[in-house]
Amino acid sequence: MSRARAMWQRLPTPVTGLALVAVAAVDVWLNMGEHTPLELALAAIGCTALAFRRRFPLGVFLLTLPVALMQDVAVAVLAALFTLAERSRNRRLLAVCVALAAVASSTPWPLAEVDRTMTLIFFVYGLATAAAPVLFGQLLQAQRDLARRLAEIEEAKEHERALHAQAVLARERAQLAREMHDVVSHQVSLIAVRAGALQVAAKDADAKEAARTIRSLSVTTLDELRTMVTLLRASGGDATELTPQPTLADLRKLVESSGTHAQLTGELPPTVSTPAQRALYRTVQEALTNVRKHAPGARARVELWQASDGIGVTVTNTPPTRPSLSLPGSQQGLVGLRERADILRGTLEAGPTAEGGYRVRLRIPLSAD
Repeated sequence: MSRARAMWQRLPTPVTGLALVAVAAVDVWLNMGEHTPLELALAAIGCTALAFRRRFPLGVFLLTLPVALMQDVAVAVLAALFTLAERSRNRRLLAVCVALAAVASSTPWPLAEVDRTMTLIFFVYGLATAAAPVLFGQLLQAQRDLARRLAEIEEAKEHERALHAQAVLARERAQLAREMHDVVSHQVSLIAVRAGALQVAAKDADAKEAARTIRSLSVTTLDELRTMVTLLRASGGDATELTPQPTLADLRKLVESSGTHAQLTGELPPTVSTPAQRALYRTVQEALTNVRKHAPGARARVELWQASDGIGVTVTNTPPTRPSLSLPGSQQGLVGLRERADILRGTLEAGPTAEGGYRVRLRIPLSAD
């Protein structure tokens, strides 16, 4: 059945339209008995209208209804119903059309004395007959929708795979950049330092020139290496990550230069791991930035604390004393902090206080530290 439908769909639209008109006309000719010129004209109009069923499905169905009066089961009516159901999503309209087709097929023609029992039986059969093409049309419509949806899902998956491949490539490039910066640049810097020392200490002119040349080439190599590392990190992260990462020792300077009335209290042991120190630093940095942007004039307190099962920092600010300015923001600061906390199996809590201020609290378990 699917192969036949595929062959039918491959035919040009005018050809299928003419073929359906011919089939409907033959069906009317074989099933109509004695007919008047009016009946013949109505049947001809209904059959011919099938050629335009795709553009005007409802109008074509209404034009084929007179054919249903003349015979019990008409191909023209069924074809019109199928096309209407295939293209319409109005279930109420389809139900009304099924009822109209059943009424037309069960109404005696020409009008004569009506046997109510037989008319009711014919009406029930007409309903079943008219419902069949509607169900097939709706099924085909659902199949097309499903195919379209599957195509969209496959396209989204392909896009996701492409993004994943780009992310993997970015991580590899970032890792390569870090390795080049941490290893190669360190070795080349040592070469440059040793060459500089040799240039100062050497007595022979040729040795001095050779040392100067080595030092010059080393400096040039370092400049080219930094350029290459920057290019590698272009899709793998921010080039500023090549600078030394902040630690807890930089917190006091951060608080003092934050541009807010902030106070740092508490301390943590120096044994805190480097990832935990960076997470604590970035949390304080983001919290103080938000205070400066959204709570002008507020006072902030940065408290480092240590418990039996973890370490953390709490940044609390008072309500603002001045209206805040409308400053652009990515709305991703707290999201990034939560991601850092999740990586360390910690938690980040952020929300307003009862006094009208705001509190950000990061907790990192000792097991992660």
